[in-house]
Amino acid sequence: MGKIDQALSYFHDKVSDCIKSGKNISVITHLDCDGITSGSIVTKSLIRSGAKCTVKTVNEFSKNLVDKLKNDSRQFHIITDLGGGFAKDLDSVLDDNWLVVDHHQIPQEEFDNERVVNAWKYDLDGGVDVSAGGMSYLVSKALHKENTDLAWIAVVAALGDRQDQGEKKSFTGINLEIAAAAKKNYQLEIDLDVLLVGRETRPLPDALAFTSQPFIEGLTWNRDACLALLNSSGIRLKDGGRWRVPAELTEDEKRILLQTISKFIPNKNASNIIDELVGYTYTLVGEDKRSFLRDAREFSTMLNSCGRIRKAGVGVAICMGDRTKMLQEGENILVEYRTFLRTYMNTLASERWRITDNGSYILVNGEGLVPENMTGAVSSLLGGSQKNTGKIVILRTNGEEGTIKFSSRKSTGCRSEVNLGLLMRECASKVSGIGGGHNAAAGARITKDKLDEFLDYLEENVSRMQSASVSK
Repeated sequence: MGKIDQALSYFHDKVSDCIKSGKNISVITHLDCDGITSGSIVTKSLIRSGAKCTVKTVNEFSKNLVDKLKNDSRQFHIITDLGGGFAKDLDSVLDDNWLVVDHHQIPQEEFDNERVVNAWKYDLDGGVDVSAGGMSYLVSKALHKENTDLAWIAVVAALGDRQDQGEKKSFTGINLEIAAAAKKNYQLEIDLDVLLVGRETRPLPDALAFTSQPFIEGLTWNRDACLALLNSSGIRLKDGGRWRVPAELTEDEKRILLQTISKFIPNKNASNIIDELVGYTYTLVGEDKRSFLRDAREFSTMLNSCGRIRKAGVGVAICMGDRTKMLQEGENILVEYRTFLRTYMNTLASERWRITDNGSYILVNGEGLVPENMTGAVSSLLGGSQKNTGKIVILRTNGEEGTIKFSSRKSTGCRSEVNLGLLMRECASKVSGIGGGHNAAAGARITKDKLDEFLDYLEENVSRMQSASVSK
């Protein structure tokens, strides 16, 4: 941790000075799960330290947003899960009255800027070892050691960014340390189990139907098919008049369940999909036993849904501790979100002209169907579908103000060495757009008139990066 200590100390001193001098602090964060959690962690730690602060979520960071900060009434700005590549603009507009806390890959010139507190500067892999929520936890802990009790929120952040990439969906790096802290705080239980949604709360047919990672064609979101499949397995689905939940299955029943599902899947993909269905579960023991928030993965999905349907404030309120009106609202949002996703996936399956298979990657045209704020969620589901096993998925749709928004993902079983964050940044910059992200998940935005040019660059660069990795 040596390299990062100096940065954490800088954050502590800078923020403490702001609080002592009574400066108003604004926290600006991304509207996905990692953004909502990281913004909440920082805001909660600021409030505990007596700061005057506000929190705001945005879809993406831009030069336009930086310019608006010039006339903002708040004197200091902390940006979480966003802001990579904008240090020069922030310096020119805000002088040294800002900090970025993030985990996305950044340009080399930002490595020397002390106001950028970014995982990659300290030899931490921001793609799998730590999320923005994790980085926010580290800076908050540096502000005051009592903030170790925010570890559980950083666990939800890592799951929301799908950083459970170790063996059997375990954590690695800093995420592993944060999960251990949450466990030590008696906030988290970790078990090896079948990964069905709502393992302690949902009836078995619903749990299977709502499981969308992996996305199982014919079962995901199809409760009737799930019920028929479970009935054929011989597993007892009810205890008296009450539906059983996944956590109540015996080890034998779990084995029978996985065997039954594997028979439903085409042979070539069955082992990949079954592997995806077994792994570590993360239970938030402080949540009510009947609450969907007990399952940290479902908590993360709820936060993503809040952001994606423009109700990120509900997610922030829940992270900050609201378990009354906002909790009910969060549950309603989750239902609405899943309904939208089901519609998009069904349409993509039936309108085959939208999907072009280029061998190692598939291009998906979501224009007129998928709203830009849902591209990440849809590309993740496409990446989890057995039809796309081993491939890179690149989805595009219409963006605001005459732009095209891209979202890319490496699918289950994808062994490609292509770094999607670099790919999206390089191709977008060639057509005056913006792009970036991680090795396995990234996005870009370009103007509509540059679409053909961008797609040409994309094809060229995927091939170039593939050959470079083969020749290593």
